[in-house]
Amino acid sequence: MEAMSLRCFYEATQAGSMRAAAEKMGLAVSSVSRQISQLESEIGLLLIERGRRTIKPTEAGQLVIDYHRRTSAERELFDVQVQALRGAQTGRVDIAIGEGFITTALADRLNNFLSNHPGVMVSAVAASSVELMRMVAEDEVHAGFVFHAPPDPKIRTKLSISQPIELLVHPRHPLAALEQVRLSDIASHRLCLPPDSFRIRQIIAEAEAEEGIWLKPAFVTSSVLLLKEMVKSGDFVTLIPRMGAALEIEAGLLRRVRVVCPPLEKTSANIVVRLGRQLTEAPLRLLNSIEAHLREKLALPPSA
Repeated sequence: MEAMSLRCFYEATQAGSMRAAAEKMGLAVSSVSRQISQLESEIGLLLIERGRRTIKPTEAGQLVIDYHRRTSAERELFDVQVQALRGAQTGRVDIAIGEGFITTALADRLNNFLSNHPGVMVSAVAASSVELMRMVAEDEVHAGFVFHAPPDPKIRTKLSISQPIELLVHPRHPLAALEQVRLSDIASHRLCLPPDSFRIRQIIAEAEAEEGIWLKPAFVTSSVLLLKEMVKSGDFVTLIPRMGAALEIEAGLLRRVRVVCPPLEKTSANIVVRLGRQLTEAPLRLLNSIEAHLREKLALPPSA
């Protein structure tokens, strides 16, 4: 199978239309259509379901997609191994970052890696936990940084560090004087939380169901930065893992309080990769660097 035909078919199925694939590849729509027709003729089977407004692969088409992903990953590994033999310090790393992981500490670690590997290009995309797991499973990224990864048979957890969800308050807030709280203690205070689509919020919902306590946030935002700013005002409290506010806690701008609730205390920070995927040199170096950094920084001292 020709590489161009495979890529045209793959991009069309991922984009949902030949026009979108053509725009991404810088080709005419007719060229993409012709390449896909040639691929179907070569295989002798229809690869796209006919009569649909958006492209949906047939069973044979899905086999071709899986084949393309495997061969692309193998080609990438081959290219990097050849570069390593030539002494080249180049490569590309694609990562997906979930909520809570987008922190100054992570940015500093990425900057340090790029400074030491000037020939490597890193592409990082922010994604919800569900989208992140899909991207990892389908080899759209080399790895994902996710909070408490949901179980998936296609995914391997490369790193898991305990990272409970805690109450974040202003140092002068009434709850800041307590060593620990329960959900019932939080319910009467003004609360800001991430949206329901966030993994953090899904775990909070599990805790609410277990405790029979229903929290009613006055403010909801997908921005962890904005959550922290609302708490800094002194009027609001929030529930997030400690890593999301480590610098503010260390600087004394915010205080964390343990929440006595098993679903919130048993969560973790994870690095995930597709099961069976062999990482090439550049992604492996970056992940090892960040893993070492997280193991050092996410050690859990007593509540302050």
